[in-house]
Amino acid sequence: MSLPEAPSSAPAPPAGEAPRSFAGGMWSFGRIIDRYATDGYGPEIPTLRTIELAAASGELSGLDLNYPFDEGVSVAEVKETLAAHGLVATNITPVIYDRRFRSGSFTGAREETRNAAVALAHESVEVAHELGARYVKFWPGQDGYDYPFQVDYPTLRRHAVESIRDIARAHPDTTFAIEYKLKEPRNRLFWSTAAASLLAIEQMGVDNVGLVVDFGHSLFAKENPAEALSLAHSMGRLVDVEIDDNYREWDDDLTAGALHLVETLEFLHVVRSIGWRHPVKLDLFPYREDPADAVRESVATLRALEERAARLPLDELRAAQERHDAMAAQRLVRTALFG
Repeated sequence: MSLPEAPSSAPAPPAGEAPRSFAGGMWSFGRIIDRYATDGYGPEIPTLRTIELAAASGELSGLDLNYPFDEGVSVAEVKETLAAHGLVATNITPVIYDRRFRSGSFTGAREETRNAAVALAHESVEVAHELGARYVKFWPGQDGYDYPFQVDYPTLRRHAVESIRDIARAHPDTTFAIEYKLKEPRNRLFWSTAAASLLAIEQMGVDNVGLVVDFGHSLFAKENPAEALSLAHSMGRLVDVEIDDNYREWDDDLTAGALHLVETLEFLHVVRSIGWRHPVKLDLFPYREDPADAVRESVATLRALEERAARLPLDELRAAQERHDAMAAQRLVRTALFG
């Protein structure tokens, strides 16, 4: 399965388009922990209950599902619960970042650990097919290192690239996506930035692996999220779009638009410009907030910002951009935002 090709020029959003739909991560509705509150900021929430809570927010059309599910919960039960609450599985994310992969999943030092990560990936493909998910997402959060001289970089790259390449070749009709992040839990991740990740994907030589561009991860990596999104799309490697916010020093996973309104507006402008029709996914960690309220606040903000993005006079904006006229562009943005 090839990823959709990027058009040579971005199409204008159609008039009278349907309202944007939104998806979320099941983790937003589960027990959230940190290194101090190791027992979590709330009770442990089982898989099927997280689906019910997500649906109760009233704003989500689909969920990013971590796999494996709770012990004893079947794929059929998950499928039935999703359908009963009007949700779909947007994708399956195999848990290749927990403590058993603490020294790496696809890049682990031990062959048996690498094999376990690959086996879980193959299993996740079958689950994705059964649930009708659009793709399988890898977040290799343990694939990296912590100290200088800790790893041999060519070996790390070979394991990272070849493992996912071989999985993708084994399932040519499945779309795979890698969600990059600068760090955490490792101090340095192999899949660290948009550019580095796209280069590694190109080295795979397969056409069914792409990138998830997470607004917050891009901020954290000191990127311009709109530029990173445009880059992934221009290379035909954009699989999904996620939005949250942070202070740029850590992956805080705050509600969308809480801090970076103009950059979120530009990100949504690119989302519109490339004709993105899949749901925009929220990646939130509401440690002390009600998850449904955090979802609703994020969606309300994004809908308001997208309405402002629709006000941008595209011909005038393109003319200003052709001249690299920063003040003209800023006036157009200010007027769209504030009238």
